[in-house]
Amino acid sequence: MNNYESSGIRNVAVVGHGDCGKTSLVAALLFNSGMVNRLGRVDDGTSMTDFGNSEVERKISINNSFAFCEHDDNKINLIDSPGYAAFIHEAKAALRVVDAALIGVCGVAGIEVGTERVFKFCQDFELPRAFFVNKLDRDNSSFERILDSLNDTFDRRAVAMQMPIGKEKDFKGVVDLIKMKAYTYKGDGTLEFSEEEIPAEFQEKAQAAHTALEEMVAENDEELMELYFEAGELTTEQLMKGMRDAVAKRYIFPVFCCSATHNIGATQILDALAKVFPSPEEKEEVKGKDPKSGEEKTRRAAPDAPLSAFVFKTVMDPFAGRVSIFRVYSGEMKSDSTVYNPIRETSERIGHLLVLQGKQHEQVEKLTTGDIGAVAKLRETHTGDSLCVQSDEIVYEPVQFPEPVIAYALEPKSRGDEEKVSGALAKLIEEDVMLRSERDQQTNELLVRGTGQMHIEVVVDQLKDKYGCEVILHPPKVPYRETIAGNADVRARHKKQSGGRGQFADCAIRMEPLPRGEGYVFEDKIFGGSIPQTYRPAVDKGIQEAAAKGVLAGYPVVDFKVILYDGKDHPVDSSEMAFKIAGSLAFKEAVFKAKPSLLEPIMNVEITIPDDNMGDIMGDLSSRRGRPLGMDPVGSSAIIKAQVPMAEMLSYSSDLTSMTGGRGSYTMEFNHYEIVPSHLAEKIIERAKKEKEEEKK
Repeated sequence: MNNYESSGIRNVAVVGHGDCGKTSLVAALLFNSGMVNRLGRVDDGTSMTDFGNSEVERKISINNSFAFCEHDDNKINLIDSPGYAAFIHEAKAALRVVDAALIGVCGVAGIEVGTERVFKFCQDFELPRAFFVNKLDRDNSSFERILDSLNDTFDRRAVAMQMPIGKEKDFKGVVDLIKMKAYTYKGDGTLEFSEEEIPAEFQEKAQAAHTALEEMVAENDEELMELYFEAGELTTEQLMKGMRDAVAKRYIFPVFCCSATHNIGATQILDALAKVFPSPEEKEEVKGKDPKSGEEKTRRAAPDAPLSAFVFKTVMDPFAGRVSIFRVYSGEMKSDSTVYNPIRETSERIGHLLVLQGKQHEQVEKLTTGDIGAVAKLRETHTGDSLCVQSDEIVYEPVQFPEPVIAYALEPKSRGDEEKVSGALAKLIEEDVMLRSERDQQTNELLVRGTGQMHIEVVVDQLKDKYGCEVILHPPKVPYRETIAGNADVRARHKKQSGGRGQFADCAIRMEPLPRGEGYVFEDKIFGGSIPQTYRPAVDKGIQEAAAKGVLAGYPVVDFKVILYDGKDHPVDSSEMAFKIAGSLAFKEAVFKAKPSLLEPIMNVEITIPDDNMGDIMGDLSSRRGRPLGMDPVGSSAIIKAQVPMAEMLSYSSDLTSMTGGRGSYTMEFNHYEIVPSHLAEKIIERAKKEKEEEKK
């Protein structure tokens, strides 16, 4: 592969709603640039960037995939990002490290949830962006309708840089509104197209669109505005330069048109990526932090500056092991060199540098400022870490993601596979920033947390395909707890005589409730020697063991105090075990006398929804026993804050998707425990008893 300077590099994330044709366009760009010898297709599993088993089977992108093409003396790094809600966090990670975004829109469906979300990510990262309207060969597709919709939704900065020749099944090419040339295709997926004059029937429409484009470009540049007023038009060179500047400053969002699966218009998009999108060298400096002081620090984005890079993705390759994918922000990364990780405070040895072409790797000697590459087998470096020279440390801010909210319990199909499953999960978590696993201390379940049901199902598929681990998914158990509301005073005696030495212990306790969250307190108030000092801790231990198993429904008893104030021992038959049993008996009797009740976890929930879904969401929260705490407007959306019982939120991910058409999202975290309403507590206790009986069978 050729060596490229920063000025010849373009870093582009291809993002958008699921099924708008992002992967198909990337396949066409690779084919048209000569990087592959056939046009890959999602439907038959031959696309370069959807190569995982789950991606091929489901025909969707699940992870960021990386490819590059060489065109017009430029190297264009492409990141093909997922668009479905469960995996759209990958798009956010990609947008963090690129210089521009190419947003896909289906010519039939138009703007969808994913379109809006990735556009918001682009705003957050202040990225130049363009749109490509795909599937214009389909019935009911309309470039004009989509263009109007883009302007209505994202303001008038969305400007056509091309227009289609023909509609629906008759779509056969595009008009370049800068060069004012027509490009027509056979539509059979081949590379062949012809450049010609604009057909007569499209001349008037094309001229009007060209004038609109000129006016928008001139409007954002005083010098061009003067030239436009003087000459009444701009030359092709002036218009192209003005377009490039306007795109870089985010004044204009060009709109392209294509049919990726028929390879119509892809070559013209390739030209535009090289000529219109900015190069890394146009970012004069990058901002980070000094790892020691925490103060802001800048670094010149130039090859002669000290090296710095940011690791934004980790992939576990079956042959190469851990592969760290990074962007070089300054300086040059060279093979067989040493870099420093200021987060881990350790040096890392760089072996062979790689550039990624789908699942294939190609070795290179160096990567310059702005380039994207990978290296295998870094010992300590993880996603979100920075790499630099030790003499001039800098740390780049990692991408912030919400905590995953949906959880499932995971159980190995084969006994004895627990360690194998845990190890495999650890590797998947390295790759996926939105995946978590933990062992629930109360229920002893292995919980896997993710962004939605599809996300967790894919994790199960990967466990089987990559690591040979077959597992069963269960909805997680709600970690209920038990407590008391009143006081009790009881005496319990454990006496057993079966010949020889017997067992004897007698203890008197008082039980009283504690404030929520206080846990358990044991107080020894025995005066004298009614129970010898050596046996009193055994009473405490018996109470704790009984409390862990619960009384009402088998859940731990919390927030209570026990005062041991009297008792009796036997000089021969008493023992620690006897007093432990007596303490357990006293505890159980006291709980039943002290008004026992069931506690449930209450979650803090923040729900982000479009304004027009407000009524439905508020009504639904009420049906879930939720308590709204407030609402904050954010543009055309709103953030609802509420407290809701965890038991009512187990299926919320799919329900929210259904209610909002996929436009809603939420975060959730534990806040406190509250008493379960009596009518619900009875059902929970009854269900727990049945489960215990079934376990005994």
